[in-house]
Amino acid sequence: MSRLVASPSPGFGGTATLPGDKSVSHRALILAAMAEGESRLTGLADNEDVARTRAAVEALGANIVEDGDALQVTGRVWTSPDAPIDCGNSGTTARLLMGACAGVDGLAATLTGDASLSARPMKRVTEPLSRMGARFEGGDTLPITVHGARLGGIDHEGRIPSAQVKSAILLAGLRSGGPVRVVEPFSSRDHTEVMLAQFGVEGAIEEVVKGMAVSLGERRSLTPTDITIPGDPSSAAFLWAAAAVVEGGEVTTPGICVNATRTGFLEALDAMGADVRLDNERLQSGEPVADVTVRHRRLTPIEWGPDHVAATIDELPLLAICAAFAEGETLLEGLGELRVKESDRLGAVAAGLAANGVSVFPTGDALRILGRHRVRGGGTVATAGDHRIAMGFLVLGLAADNPVTIDDGSGIATSFPAFVETMRALGATIEEPA
Repeated sequence: MSRLVASPSPGFGGTATLPGDKSVSHRALILAAMAEGESRLTGLADNEDVARTRAAVEALGANIVEDGDALQVTGRVWTSPDAPIDCGNSGTTARLLMGACAGVDGLAATLTGDASLSARPMKRVTEPLSRMGARFEGGDTLPITVHGARLGGIDHEGRIPSAQVKSAILLAGLRSGGPVRVVEPFSSRDHTEVMLAQFGVEGAIEEVVKGMAVSLGERRSLTPTDITIPGDPSSAAFLWAAAAVVEGGEVTTPGICVNATRTGFLEALDAMGADVRLDNERLQSGEPVADVTVRHRRLTPIEWGPDHVAATIDELPLLAICAAFAEGETLLEGLGELRVKESDRLGAVAAGLAANGVSVFPTGDALRILGRHRVRGGGTVATAGDHRIAMGFLVLGLAADNPVTIDDGSGIATSFPAFVETMRALGATIEEPA
């Protein structure tokens, strides 16, 4: 799958069941592999990134057997792998494994990645883990070799909220002999904290002067358990966005994770005037879940600031694309983190919108978008191999006046391999050009 073209798709809508949440899947695999005994994981995400994490924990010593739609994971004390661990394009795999490996005294594991991942910064993970007593060979980018050790505690203050950094420290802290606390100015995704509780680990979350603090308690041993993975809101977001911008669009996605650290995009759509409804709300393996319906209404512009970014981090490019259809000026601020994702997402979004006739003005870590109820479309978007840029601009093409082309859709498989098939089933016209 290389070039893809999305054409106007009136009548887009229906009901679609989404794959398991990618963030929760990574954490479930790693914690089940660290817990000595058998855990059962149901509904795991089926994509390249999670497959990298599965292969990694197997290389470190876990035994995994498929049982229908579930995995039986038998965890044990990790040992040094026989070969480097290839994390592919998955920053979550690399950063969480650094933390999980750091506390295994005597273990040595080399982590590698593809060209995109190998350009992404790792120092903000290796620096706090080094302060705890782990040792790293390499620079600020992969490949990096982790040398596990007997770790001490840490009181870490992060300037920028990052679930990956926080999670790496907490995973390392499971084998630490001292107090472990992470402070962030705003709450980042808390799937690790939720998952740790499911595996029997004690912890605490509290408001402090500098933001939100997460700490580990005295009980840090992992008890094997059964986990059911909720549907992925970051994948569902593309369906919600299409329903919001396509005239007459309406989509229902059952069983989606609606953790408060992941609902920023839904809150943004609601603020812009889309019809957003949550039904059948319940808890599933510690995570809040609901059936989510989004229906088209004319969108209005919003201002979305830094305090919203952590809960919208994966969907910010998609939010900018939706803003193109909101009559007036939308201001998105605090987007600096987008520069160091799988691509420079801030630059890619600005260029893609401009190529399709949208007036967009990037300034520092902000985007100012002058939206219209009708978007010209007709442009070709350079995705830089980034799955979220690719899927986002295909959504743009479904509601624009003219088809939108992306130069490379191959990266979509890293997070949502069934994206094109799912969208077509809901009425989207997405084709490979002849």
